Amino acid sequence: MKIQTVGVVGCGLMGSGIVEVCARAGYNVVVREINDDLLQRGLDRIHRSMSKGVSRGKLTQEEMDAALARITGTVSLEAFSQADIVIEAVIENAETKKEVFAALDDICPPHAILASNTSSIPIITMAAVTGRPNQVLGLHFFNPVPVMPLLEIVRTILTDEATMNVARQFGESLGKTMVVSKDMPGFIVNRLLVPYLLDAVRLLQDGLATREDIDTAIKLGLNHPMGPLTLLDFVGLDTALFIADAMYEEFRDPRYAAPPLLRQMVTAGYLGRKSGRGFYEY
Repeated sequence: MKIQTVGVVGCGLMGSGIVEVCARAGYNVVVREINDDLLQRGLDRIHRSMSKGVSRGKLTQEEMDAALARITGTVSLEAFSQADIVIEAVIENAETKKEVFAALDDICPPHAILASNTSSIPIITMAAVTGRPNQVLGLHFFNPVPVMPLLEIVRTILTDEATMNVARQFGESLGKTMVVSKDMPGFIVNRLLVPYLLDAVRLLQDGLATREDIDTAIKLGLNHPMGPLTLLDFVGLDTALFIADAMYEEFRDPRYAAPPLLRQMVTAGYLGRKSGRGFYEY
């Protein structure tokens, strides 16, 4: 199957990034949001991102204009009736995602592949509500999508080889380096990353060191581009808590149990960069 039209459900931080890389790769992209205001915000984010790319010499103005012309915004799922692949990037809520997949299964053509960008919810829960579970898989991009080179492809016990082959070709066309994971919560990256981030919160919570010293130790001692507390602020403390809770629910492993400090900060509204305050002030 040759992919020509890509659908993206959700035009938030991740969805808008996915739209951008697909449009820049030459695909016609249809992106859906739940209302016109959120849709316009997402489209504006894409425009700003590509404008930065032009100013930094990553693409030309002509390439930007051509990519923007390939993007169509909508508030209707019915707009995916001609899509060859649809990538879901809505909130990390299993019931919401299942509703989206059930609707897409009715709307999309029989050959269409349905993918989720979830970072923590088992893909099989979404595949099970469709009549095409062999054509459902995870395509987990990383933030910021236009910059981060990795794409995790998540294969369920029902995903067939033909779907995997199309997914690999699609990922290559986006310029991504791909890794394949079984359908287990957290996949590869978050399975390793989440315990590390939670341990950093525990160090701060227990008073072992200051936030600055924890981050500096990791940056200079392990040559990481940013420390764990800075990274948590970038990811969003609420997002990190949701992923940790989902993984703990699945594995019952204390490594994934969120420390009280993280839960307290989320309750207080200290979510990181997006709220102006997390472990640091912005």
